[in-house]
Parts: sequence; structure tokens; C-alpha cells
Amino acid sequence: MNDLRPTIVRLLSNMASAKEIQQYLKRFSQLDAARFAVVKVGGAILRDELDSLVSSLAFLQQVGLTPVVIHGAGPQLDVEMGKAGIEKRTVDGLRVTSAEGLAVVRRVLQRENLRLVEALQAAGVRATSLQTGVFECAFLGRRKYGLVGKVTQVHTEGIHAALKVRSIPVIASLGETASGQILNVNADWAANDLVKDLQPYKIVFLTGTGGLLDGEDRMIDSINLSTEYDDLMAQPWLHSGMRVKIEQIHDLLMALPPSSSVSITRPDELAKELFTHRGSGTLVRRGEKINRYRSWKRLDLARLTRLIESGFGRKLAPDYFERTQPWRIYVSAHYRAAMVLTRENGITHLDKFAVSDDAQGEGLGRAAWLVMKAENPQMFWRARPGNAINDFYASEADGNVKGDKWNVYWYGLDEFDQVRFAIEHCRNRPVTLKG
Repeated sequence: MNDLRPTIVRLLSNMASAKEIQQYLKRFSQLDAARFAVVKVGGAILRDELDSLVSSLAFLQQVGLTPVVIHGAGPQLDVEMGKAGIEKRTVDGLRVTSAEGLAVVRRVLQRENLRLVEALQAAGVRATSLQTGVFECAFLGRRKYGLVGKVTQVHTEGIHAALKVRSIPVIASLGETASGQILNVNADWAANDLVKDLQPYKIVFLTGTGGLLDGEDRMIDSINLSTEYDDLMAQPWLHSGMRVKIEQIHDLLMALPPSSSVSITRPDELAKELFTHRGSGTLVRRGEKINRYRSWKRLDLARLTRLIESGFGRKLAPDYFERTQPWRIYVSAHYRAAMVLTRENGITHLDKFAVSDDAQGEGLGRAAWLVMKAENPQMFWRARPGNAINDFYASEADGNVKGDKWNVYWYGLDEFDQVRFAIEHCRNRPVTLKG
């Protein structure tokens, strides 16, 4: 294999810390190979950002992870159809495909598939071309759409054979009937059916925009469908292709385990999205509702204790709930993420932030943080110097001071006396976790 160290160094330079990478590597490596990630690549990425895509996939293989890749070729098809004198016609957002058009679809998808596989192999990456044989289809509606298929069954034998030898399966969005008739399949639909069958931990859509943009063309950092979907769908700026994409992602995630998520990002940000707490692009997850409390009364304190102790790897002081007066408590519906806030000298203080092992990497902690931060414009907190998420804390803070025992972080504190109080309080606050 070619020396990929320059690739790895370049990718790592975009990330927060090696500790974060190790944390996610440990989680991903515990998964069955087919359950790591499905990466859907748009045709524009193959056309414009092939080198970045190859570099990112090379990095994943170098660290022992093998994604399943599926691609389309929409822009390339537009060009080749035009050259062939075939007018583009769509119905319900789908390309109507005649017999003459299908010949172009088949040729272009095969060409783009081999182009990606050859580029990966030239970089020393093991890759397997799967142009047909994965998606068994029926006609979607021959009179209305022509030779367009809907997936009825996903055949994964070829995928598993490639994964067994740690070769990246590169799948073209071509389907065929049980009798062997080749059909054109919408790449997003094919990706969705593939994901429902494999049920991967991560689902990644690589796009040129690198995420979803709001009405002012600002990147949407994350979307928690369980709490935000209805409000999002009511926004006037969400329309056309983006609206359809959100609807498809919603339907997809509702058919998957709660821990599944969809990341929309750019090829050169793929590793950053997968291996850092802050991520890159837009993270869409089925999610859990983040509940808010003002006292311990309505909480299951035994579950909260287990969550905090598993998150920190230490025992909680037995009198913690008696001696800690909460200001706000944010807890996810299934007690997989929690934040305990107190009020100190009129300023909000983050006393505990815990995320369960099985929720790390899916963005639940980030969702809880965003809910909390939106409601608390000023806050300070502390963390041990070796805390794995200190880089995330630093990125969220307006300022921080490092120390031998504690690092202190804050945001929204405009007065020097407030910052001084925060630092002194954190350095003198009694420890409530033992061991």
C-alpha cells in the first residue's frame, strides 16, 4: 500500500485532538463491519471533489474502518443525455427513463463507478465495484416513469464478501428485476433501502454544500427530529429539494434504531464529522426529547446516578443530591445524556455533563448542549485536564484558564469580576466524584 501518512496528517490537522479520535475509533471498532457507515456520494462530488473523497476514504481504511459507498451520477447523466439528444423529463422529481435513456444511464453509472474504484485503488485503497446485483426492483410505474425501479429487496452477499476482506464496496444505483431487466433507481432511494437493510451506526450524505442551510444561508449545525421536525417543516425557506431531503431522512431514521443518525457534510470534512465531538456540516438524528427540570423531585435519581457514574467512570458522592441545589437539570428522555446546572453568585454553573457510552458519537450530547446553551446565555464550568471533551469545551467557551487540577471555561461573562469569581469558585468547589 502507498504511504498514506501525509493523508492522515492532513486530515488530523482539521480535528480537535487525538483523544477524540481514539474515543470514536473504540466505539466504531466494536461494531460489526457492515454496521459502521453507509456513505452516499452525489454525482457532483465524483465530478468536482474526487481527490478529497479518495483521501477521506483512504483515511478510514487506514484506521481499520470500511464504509459502504453508494453513488449516483445526476450531473453526468444530464450532460450525456444532452449529447445523445434525449430531453430531460422528470415526474415527481424522478427522471423518466426510456429504453434509449436507460442505455445512457447504465453506461454513465458504470463509468463513474469504475472511475471511483480505480481512483481508490491507485491510492492503495482496497475497493470492490458492485455495479449490479444489489438492488432487486419492480417497475415503479412503467407508463408514468418508464424504466424506473423501486427497490423490493437488497442483496448484500457482494457487500459482505467485500467487507470480509476489508475492501470498500462501491455500489452503483442500478437495479434489476427478478427476470434481469436493468432499471434506473433514484440514488437517494437506493441509499435509503440499503441503509434500512444494513442498519449502520452512521449514515453520511456527501454534498457540495457540506450541510443544510437555513433561510439566511447559514449552516444548520444539527437537527433533532423528535423535537424540531414539525417546526422545521413549517419554515417558508425549506422547500424544493431540501424539503424532500429532510422528509426522506425523517422517514429513514424513523425506521432505524434511535442511536442512528445522518450526517450531511463535504468529502474533505468526512473524518472531522465522524471523529470529533463538534463534527462538521449538519447532523440529523432521530434523537430523544430533552426534558427540563427545576428540582430532583420528578427525576429517577437511580438512573441519573448510573448515567453520571458511567459517563465519568467514578462514583458519585452518596450525599450529592442532598447537598446540591439545582438551578436547571436537562435530561434526555431515556437518560442517556444529562446536564446539571447550579446557580452561583447569580451566574449559571455547569456542575455535571454526562453522556452514556452507547450515545457517544450519535450527537445526543451535542443536542442537549445546544438546548441548554440557548436557554443559558452565561455559564461557567470546570473539567479535569485529561477530560476527553476539553477541545469541545474550548470551542464552545469565550475563554478558559488551564490548571494542574482543573481547567475552567466560561461564556457570556463580560465583567472581569465575574470571570475571577468563576475561576476561584471552580478551583475551590468540593469534589463530588470519587475514585
